[in-house]
Amino acid sequence: MTQLRKMMLEELQRRNYSQNTLRAYLHSVQAFAEHFHTPPDRLGLEHIRTWQAQLFHEKKLSASSVARETAALRFFF
Repeated sequence: MTQLRKMMLEELQRRNYSQNTLRAYLHSVQAFAEHFHTPPDRLGLEHIRTWQAQLFHEKKLSASSVARETAALRFFF
């Protein structure tokens, strides 16, 4: 487990997020980072915009699903 992932997990637990939210948020940040082949702490606002566009247009996710992905990134950053 990377240091960033460990820190995010600890903060989610400290704030008493549910286990489902823990898994979803960690997965969202991991997918975001893997898409750009870069650690998430080295990515920024333009990367998030590109990621959201891909989720809408290529993956055909609903607005609520993209909002959940965005919430995970907002929590991370």
